Amino acid sequence: MMTIEFNADNQILGRIASQIAAALRGKTLTTYRPDRLPELKVIVHNAHKVRLTGTKAQDKKYYNFSGYPGGLKTRTLPEVLAKRPEDVLLLAVKRMLPANKLRAKALKLLTLEIKS
Repeated sequence: MMTIEFNADNQILGRIASQIAAALRGKTLTTYRPDRLPELKVIVHNAHKVRLTGTKAQDKKYYNFSGYPGGLKTRTLPEVLAKRPEDVLLLAVKRMLPANKLRAKALKLLTLEIKS
C-alpha cells in the first residue's frame, strides 16, 4: 500500500484540500479509474495550521440540521477551530469528493495528524 504525505503548515485551506481530494481519488496516479479507489493512504501533517484568506475567519459558518423544526445549529469557524481544528480540513476535503458510495471509503484512507 502506497502512502502520500502532505504538510498543511501555512497552506491555504482550499488549495491543500483540493490536492488531498485528488490524491484520495487516485487522480495523481497513472492507474486512475473513476469507479475504483486506489490502494493508498493519505497522511496530512499539521492539519490545524492551515491558513485562511480574506474574511473567512469571521464569516464562515458550519451548519448542522437535525431534521426537526428549530433544529438548525450554526457554528462559526473560530468555534470549530477551538474545539476540533482538524474538522475544518476534513470537511473541506469531504465536500470536494463526489457524493457517492466511494466518498465514505475514501475518507477512511485519510489520516489527519496534529503536531506542535
